[in-house]
Amino acid sequence: MNHARLIKQGLVHDAVHREPYIADILVENGRISNIAPVLEGKSVNDAQILDATGLEVYPGFVEAHCHLGLDGYAIGFEGADYNEMTDTLTPHLSAVDGLNPLDQSIRYAMEGGVTCVAAGPGSSNILGGAFTVYKTVGKRIDNMILKEKAAMKCAFGENPKRCYKDKDTYSRMSIAAKLRMMLEKTKEYLAKQEAAGDDILKRPAYDPKLEALIPVIKGEMPLKAHVHQANDIYTAIRIAKEYHLKLTLDHCTDGSLIADDLAKEGYPVAVGPTLTHATKFELKNKSFATPGDLARAGCQVSIITDSPVIPQQFLPLCAGLAVKSGMDEFEALKSITIHAAKHIGVAKRVGSLEIGKDADFVIASGNPMVSDTKIQYVLIDGNITFEA
Repeated sequence: MNHARLIKQGLVHDAVHREPYIADILVENGRISNIAPVLEGKSVNDAQILDATGLEVYPGFVEAHCHLGLDGYAIGFEGADYNEMTDTLTPHLSAVDGLNPLDQSIRYAMEGGVTCVAAGPGSSNILGGAFTVYKTVGKRIDNMILKEKAAMKCAFGENPKRCYKDKDTYSRMSIAAKLRMMLEKTKEYLAKQEAAGDDILKRPAYDPKLEALIPVIKGEMPLKAHVHQANDIYTAIRIAKEYHLKLTLDHCTDGSLIADDLAKEGYPVAVGPTLTHATKFELKNKSFATPGDLARAGCQVSIITDSPVIPQQFLPLCAGLAVKSGMDEFEALKSITIHAAKHIGVAKRVGSLEIGKDADFVIASGNPMVSDTKIQYVLIDGNITFEA
């Protein structure tokens, strides 16, 4: 049950205004109902007080690309659930059917201040399936979802080549050709559906893969492109333009090399996971300087862990390391809050502290992007989910 709660006199970093400010924040029915220097009145008098004096108040952190709940803590003998390795074209799969809310890694993420994540299929397949956006508290995924089908995962480069080189995909040319093939088939399938109207006898035979791609063709769901190398980034953009698709560019390891181009193109970019070795050729330009380079060029930048590649709770630390490598601190905060929320299509609900938005907070002794800062409270939908 949600109660009114007053978060009193914390230093508010709202991810909207560059400069923080001291304020009261009133929460009612799981949403932020008011923010002001001082709040008074009946609704305030009836509220539970959380005294944040001397503490700093941030939006709950948002992860734009991970596999949390599909691969995490103490995975069983049968292995993780984020890659379907039997077929390189699986757009009909949905992360929601594999997520395990009781995986302990989700609890660790929440305690680290990550309150909302986009989790989905990995990058073995050219088309992997739909990402799901959910809050990091709960026992039943159906009750945690913000957006069940937020984006369609597709992958370019080394991973599909490596996973299917002995089956049916050996080159980057093959990856692009097979993606175009599926998009063309979906266009034709949709045209036949529309031409048939309500006449079921004229409708094409049901195809779950093509059904899953209809929202992509219609521009209702973005392609979430796994791209590291510059040439793969450009191929993803080329195909998106050919078919008039929405697109996000995830990983963008070579982003610094083509930052000006990416800024002109205007697609959202997500950078990471960077706190790892360059374990394959296409990661050779991996650097914590990349998010800052892209932000300075004018891109909308998110920083990602790709958890479990980097444990999810270290998302703010990754933002802090980007700051150490030259990224503006406010841009780094936005990269794990409002920019990440925009990247995954849930910015109307989360990512900043504004009236009407979900009451997701991180309350800390200082800046959570600095490693020695202690998180004191995490709140999701106005409820305290972690207290130090």
